Amino acid sequence: MRPFTLPQLNYNYSDLEPFIDKETMTIHHQKHHQAYVDNLNAALLQTNEINPDLDSLLQRISEYSPAVRNNGGGHYNHSLFWEILSPNPKLSPEGMLHDDITATFGSLEELKAEMKKAGLAQFGSGWVWLYVKFNGSLAISSTPNQDNPMMDILSMNRGFPILGIDIWEHAYYLNYQNKRADYLDAFWSVLNWFAVEKKYEEALSKVR
Repeated sequence: MRPFTLPQLNYNYSDLEPFIDKETMTIHHQKHHQAYVDNLNAALLQTNEINPDLDSLLQRISEYSPAVRNNGGGHYNHSLFWEILSPNPKLSPEGMLHDDITATFGSLEELKAEMKKAGLAQFGSGWVWLYVKFNGSLAISSTPNQDNPMMDILSMNRGFPILGIDIWEHAYYLNYQNKRADYLDAFWSVLNWFAVEKKYEEALSKVR
C-alpha cells in the first residue's frame, strides 16, 4: 500500500499570526495531523485497500472501521484546512461563488454569521462546513469529531466541502483559550477565498 503522507504547508508556521499563533500551527500540523496520517496508514493495513483514493474512501466510509473513519477524516479535513489558509489571503469571493453565496445566504456577512452560529452550537470537538450539496446548492453544517459531509454515514447534510473551520480546542486554545467565538471571528482574516473558489469549481464539476 502506498502510504498517505503529511502535506507540506505553503507558508511558515508563524505567517498566520496574530490570528493563528506559531505554536498552535506547529503542534497542530506536526503532532495532530501527523498522528492522523500515521494512524490512518496503520488502520488501512488491516483492510484490502491497495492504493486508496481518500475522497472515494470517505464517500463509502461506512464500509470501514472507526479507526479509518476518524483518521481518514482527520487527514482529509486538515489537508483542506491548511490549503484554504494564507498569510496573504483574498478576503472576499468573486464570480459564481459570490453570486451563489448572495443568493443562498443574502450576503458574505450573513454567511459568516451563520457559520459562527453553527460553530458555537457544535457541542465539543468538530468542524463547521460550507459545502456543495449533491444537488449543486450551497449549505452550511457542522459535524462532530473528524466527520465531514462526504461521508456516507451521514443521513443528511451531504456534499463536497469547500471551506472547513476546525473547532477542536487544539486549533485555537493556546491563543484564544475558551473564547471560540473570537477564534471564529479571526479565522476570516486568514481565509483565502481564491482557494475556496477553486474548491467550489471542483465540487460543481462533480455534481453536474
